[in-house]
Amino acid sequence: MANVAEIVDIPAFEERLGQYLIDCDKLDRNGLGRAMRFQNGGVDRLATLLPKLGLVSERDMARALSELLELPLVRETDIPGSAILDEVLSSRFLKQRNILPLEATDGALRIAVADPLDGYAIDAVRIASGREPVIQIAEPGLVERALERLYSRAEAGADDAMDVDEADELGIDVERLRDLASEAPVIRLVNQIIARAVDRHASDIHLEAFEDRVRLRYRIDGVLSEADPPPRNLRAAIVSRIKIMARLNIAERRLPQDGRINLAVRGKSIDLRVSTIPGIHGEGVAMRILDRDSVALDFETLGIIGANRDSLGTVLEQPHGIFLVTGPTGSGKTTTLYAALSTLNSPDKKILTVEDPVEYRLAGIDQVQVKPEIGLTFAHVLRSFLRQDPDILMIGEIRDRETAEIAVQAALTGHLVLSTLHTNDAASSITRLLDMGVADYLLISTISAISAQRLVRTLCRHCRREAPVLPELAAQLGLDRHCGSGPYMIGQAVGCDKCGHTGFRGRVSIMETLVMSDRLRQMVLRQPEAAALQRAAVEDGMVPMYDDGMKKVLAGVTTIEEVLRVSREV
Repeated sequence: MANVAEIVDIPAFEERLGQYLIDCDKLDRNGLGRAMRFQNGGVDRLATLLPKLGLVSERDMARALSELLELPLVRETDIPGSAILDEVLSSRFLKQRNILPLEATDGALRIAVADPLDGYAIDAVRIASGREPVIQIAEPGLVERALERLYSRAEAGADDAMDVDEADELGIDVERLRDLASEAPVIRLVNQIIARAVDRHASDIHLEAFEDRVRLRYRIDGVLSEADPPPRNLRAAIVSRIKIMARLNIAERRLPQDGRINLAVRGKSIDLRVSTIPGIHGEGVAMRILDRDSVALDFETLGIIGANRDSLGTVLEQPHGIFLVTGPTGSGKTTTLYAALSTLNSPDKKILTVEDPVEYRLAGIDQVQVKPEIGLTFAHVLRSFLRQDPDILMIGEIRDRETAEIAVQAALTGHLVLSTLHTNDAASSITRLLDMGVADYLLISTISAISAQRLVRTLCRHCRREAPVLPELAAQLGLDRHCGSGPYMIGQAVGCDKCGHTGFRGRVSIMETLVMSDRLRQMVLRQPEAAALQRAAVEDGMVPMYDDGMKKVLAGVTTIEEVLRVSREV
């Protein structure tokens, strides 16, 4: 096949490409103009520049190139099981140019490319392999993952790199460390770590230093899994690179630091919340990935359905009162509040939020991030908020008596207040607020409802299978409360390439919502134990979190093991 770059008029093709993406509603004219200003005199092509700027996703760009150039689009099933011609094609070159050999015959070599207009790279493959390249289009991320799995990961010159950790112990010069962090191999390695996390739909990246190794872990659907670690001798340079990206002080390695990174990965805008902590063997880094495009801010997608959805709808329609969401760290509390705010957000309401930190930016809502180091605390911001004539307030977390009392005062003066707490169940939130020192008569006047939630992993729709439940187990689990006398069929995790062989893909909430009734208010005045409040709430119609989870098990959404893992032991 002729080299595409030789037979295509590249300027004319770029014009067609831009118009095609606009016609498909994948790009607007302002975005196209912005990309053209970054083209560096035509050196950078739109096909690679638009995804880098986060203006077009890699998938949409690959489809556009395939359509306009009439070239096949590579799928996961097209990836070979082993490396092709790895004895003649340098893995380093293939990674630099994002080219994946798919199949070799006597006279041809079928290759997947991210940039079909890279004539130099395609000619180099022809010369090195002695075969005529047959081009197919692939997403860059798909090519990178396949190359990482099939070809050697060693980078030329890595063995010769300076052992930064040893130099650090001897008092390495900060400027030298900055220079190392700015070198291409370290930049590429950090970008790969982040890109792999996004590809695997991870929520967190953990880079940890130990005496003899570096550990890299991704939190995927709430569960940590190890990944291939970077070279130990580059650990300090990698941490410094991350700190530079987050605008942190690379010279300060004795104190924890927090920062934020915004970048485009796979054509999507990604926020990273960065936290560093000093350890005895070097600094560790944790990065929370905030992918605005992947967060669905509606109750049904979050798994909030049935009685819980009805209760939340009723509470959010009230003009004043306090609605709390409770649960441990990482249980999706803030996302639920964002979904509630999205439901409430309208031009006739003024909504203010105070958060630590602001995780997602919501259009039409004024959001404030606290900064305790300058005295901008939750309590300080809330006092100012009440002078801003708001209708709805969202407090990231009620942490102390002062914040709780201001929230109560806001609810008493006609505001709807949304916030979170850290307790195990809905009823425990009442006792927690009482322990903080909030008066019981104020609580019963202001609390409208409390939702407790956890996140459970959802079964992969590509490989899940159904299996019957033994009657004895069904009776022990109480399934008859939800689905009659059986027989019961439930989903089981299997594992496939789509879900990373875990059997799960994504998470949903299981929830219980305690709506304050007259009976519960009278009980609060007697300050009973949380267990008594919980029993009374169930008698009043609250669906316990465990039961909500079992309903999702019977619906084939998740597994019994997942519900038991987060809610209770049988």
